[in-house]
Amino acid sequence: MRQPQPHAIQSFSEELPQAGRRSLLKALSAAPLLPLTLGGSAALLLNGCATAGPQGKGFVSAAFSGMPAPTLADPAAMARTTVASSLQVLFDDGSRQDYQLAYRPFFMTGDMVPDGKGGQILAGGYLDINNQPIIDRSVPGKERQFYSDCPDGSSLLSMKNARVAGVKGNTVFAVVQFEYTTRDQKLAAMYGQLPSPIAVLTLDQDPSSGHLSLVQYHNVDTSAVHGLWITCGASLSPWNTHLSSEEYEPDAAAIAGNVQFQAFSKNLYGDAQRANPYHYGHLPEITVNPDGSGSVKKHYCLGRISHELVQVMPDQRTVLMGDDATNGGLFMFIADRAADLSAGSLYVARWSQTSDVGPGAGKLSWVKLGSASSDEIELLANRLKAGDIMDIKTSDPEDASYSKIPFNGKANWVRIKPGMQKAAAFLETHRYAALVGGSLGFTKMEGTTVNARDKVAYSAMSYIQTSMLDGSGHIKVQGPKAGAVYALNLRGGQRDIAGAAIVSEWVPVDMAPPAALVGQDLKTPDVLGNLAHQDRIANPDNIKFSEKLRTLFIGEDSGMHVNNFLWAYNVDTQQLTRILSCPAGAESTGLHAVDEINGWTYIMSNFQHAGDWEKGLHDKVKDQLDPLVRANYKDRFGATVGYLTGLQLGSKA
Repeated sequence: MRQPQPHAIQSFSEELPQAGRRSLLKALSAAPLLPLTLGGSAALLLNGCATAGPQGKGFVSAAFSGMPAPTLADPAAMARTTVASSLQVLFDDGSRQDYQLAYRPFFMTGDMVPDGKGGQILAGGYLDINNQPIIDRSVPGKERQFYSDCPDGSSLLSMKNARVAGVKGNTVFAVVQFEYTTRDQKLAAMYGQLPSPIAVLTLDQDPSSGHLSLVQYHNVDTSAVHGLWITCGASLSPWNTHLSSEEYEPDAAAIAGNVQFQAFSKNLYGDAQRANPYHYGHLPEITVNPDGSGSVKKHYCLGRISHELVQVMPDQRTVLMGDDATNGGLFMFIADRAADLSAGSLYVARWSQTSDVGPGAGKLSWVKLGSASSDEIELLANRLKAGDIMDIKTSDPEDASYSKIPFNGKANWVRIKPGMQKAAAFLETHRYAALVGGSLGFTKMEGTTVNARDKVAYSAMSYIQTSMLDGSGHIKVQGPKAGAVYALNLRGGQRDIAGAAIVSEWVPVDMAPPAALVGQDLKTPDVLGNLAHQDRIANPDNIKFSEKLRTLFIGEDSGMHVNNFLWAYNVDTQQLTRILSCPAGAESTGLHAVDEINGWTYIMSNFQHAGDWEKGLHDKVKDQLDPLVRANYKDRFGATVGYLTGLQLGSKA
């Protein structure tokens, strides 16, 4: 294995000189492009304004030089966020400027941060329906507010007339959501048992350097939408709102025995039976206010699925949605009005396989599930139970009125109650989509993003396994378990399978992965214990595309890499480079890239659950790395939210 480069950053809190950042930030320039985001919370600063580079040079292109994966020759590098990559910028006179990249945090969860009112607030802290702290009482005498070690999706944005006390430069906002916390102080698993918090950060942007510093942390009140359930990836809408997610929607048909959901209800409401499963599994939208506060609404008309990370297309109407599930589907929503997700039509893809080799390939057609407004589906959610919508059996009833469908890795037999087609389409979306002919065979379809210039969308299939191998949902391919990122060509003039026109120019018509974006399983673990090749992606999760950099960024959620990585893939050169390594046992989350805010471009990335050791994967490194990870991240209860920055290394003719 290659050794880490000697200039690897030695600490997550180490900072680089302002002069170097300024040179990097001012180096990139081109005509303004449609702002696109890459969901998360760490950022590389690159100039995105429509001005010339140094000495009047014009920006031509940028390329990343990768870093080796850290090894036990430098255990400290494996136990923290490590950046040993660089960026090369090419100008129109043929000259080149190189920059060394590094990582800088806004805060670590569990820190006390300014609330904008002269006080402090716990970063990543959990609140109940009355906005009161939820207390971890698992260890007597050490009671404390729960806080997350799993920050995830975030958006970076600005707005006119923003006014927040304490900002000296430009006011910039970030919305950051926290997916879950891994355990309580007694080390009992806590996944999905607490309502997910979401916060608006007010950041002070230095106009001369682009540097961002935290001024205010505001918890969004989610009580009006019944709290939030397992918020994962996110994206920024073209109209400047944060599109959140609620994944692994609770099964309303089996809710009585769902201990996880009962704990969620107890922590949220103080009552284990009060929460309604049909209130979760939707798309929350966060609107940031000029004073740094925020409000939330849930859209019930985009289907109740395992929402992971959605991408709104440039028409501001077409929404492509990942579905992080076993027997999941590729879903599309087309809004009735631009920049308004409150009503529209929901579709599911039908896969027609054209190749079964490796991750396979297929053509796509579309099944319309229905049209509805969010308000009418919310009314149905308030009054209906699963048994009101459909009859569901988990074994064959030997009754021809039932249809067999795949559901969450198993078989169900279902029939719709009279007049309940719309309720089924929007509240029992997985079951209904399979029933009407959608291809519910994908596994852990995670992030989605778009390359608008080429009209290509990308979708991360984190694991290609189970339902993608057995043919249960029209798909039968070979793998790999390490997953792949699929490219989907987008076209207009499409019709659904019933022959009706689909009113969008951004409809996916096929999907197949570029060769460089397919993981490679190992037959035997390597020297560190990796189960997938370290120099290829493994289990891609959050993905986002930068139009300016012509680069697809890919963050891993891998149970096959000892350290998870952040990758950059240039779609023109087809070069894949590793640019960041997360602490061992952590997942790369919250990927987000913004092409321009006040003349600066940002690429962001954070991590979750450092030191979450998996048996068989981390056996060779755990004993050496565990004390280092604990020392870095609050005994494994903390995780950082920050950004990448750059130091000028020198120019070349």
